[in-house]
Amino acid sequence: MIVDLHCHSTASDGLLAPQALVARAFERGVRTLALTDHDTLEGLPQARDAALALGMHWVSGVELSCTWGGATIHVLGYGFALDAPPLLAALEALHSGRWLRAEEIDRRLAAKGMPGTLAGARAVQQALGDSANAPARPHFAEYLVQAGFVPDRNAAFQRWLGAGKLGDVKQHWPTLEATVHTLREAGAWVSLAHPMHYDFTRSKRRRLVADFLQAGGHALEVVNGQQAAEQVGTLAILAREFGMLASAGSDFHGPGLWGEIGSYRPLPEDLAPLAARFRPASTEAGERA
Repeated sequence: MIVDLHCHSTASDGLLAPQALVARAFERGVRTLALTDHDTLEGLPQARDAALALGMHWVSGVELSCTWGGATIHVLGYGFALDAPPLLAALEALHSGRWLRAEEIDRRLAAKGMPGTLAGARAVQQALGDSANAPARPHFAEYLVQAGFVPDRNAAFQRWLGAGKLGDVKQHWPTLEATVHTLREAGAWVSLAHPMHYDFTRSKRRRLVADFLQAGGHALEVVNGQQAAEQVGTLAILAREFGMLASAGSDFHGPGLWGEIGSYRPLPEDLAPLAARFRPASTEAGERA
């Protein structure tokens, strides 16, 4: 049975509406699914209903942004109630911050002779599937292509939106410790998303994992899509060293991008999978060890 605990819909920066994403997952053999949109639960009711209608096992999920060591870090939460007050309060703050961030991106690009990018990015977002969440950088990138400011999405990120570029607006995210605390208060299982994506030295990455565990984290995302085998090996070593559960997912954002839903490298067999906590017969909140 294929399990996918990391994917994104049009509720954040994905290309498929929640229902379409679930249908695609089912067609590709996924039978346990968690939709983990960035800083929002907006798509979860639709994803849940679509998954249950297909006889799939659905797990509530979210990917929250936070800060640690001067960098933006992503943390995955699973198996919480959709009306958990601590999580809803935190998401409301993140929601407002994302809109302020989008407005600042718009101002910066307008100053460089590219007016109307927020409205354009919002139109791109709504064409994919309406969302109350602020448009993200991929939506801005697509608008820059449509408006003729850049030849393609890669150029949009390389020139304007990528890390360290003008449109890479840093938001004042909560701390890693506060974010893990919020998820734990909501009754969630907590995994550190794609630890190899951060431009850290080996020793800094190890400190991140140690601090995440100290804050109350449960798991490492040892496998993220088709990341390099040596990266899987590095994270497996950390999971063993710290005695943590291991999570895996495709990090699917849409057809034709960097990975297909339900497709990722296998977890090393000696690691304890987080997915085992989400047996179909268990409750939404899972079975706490």
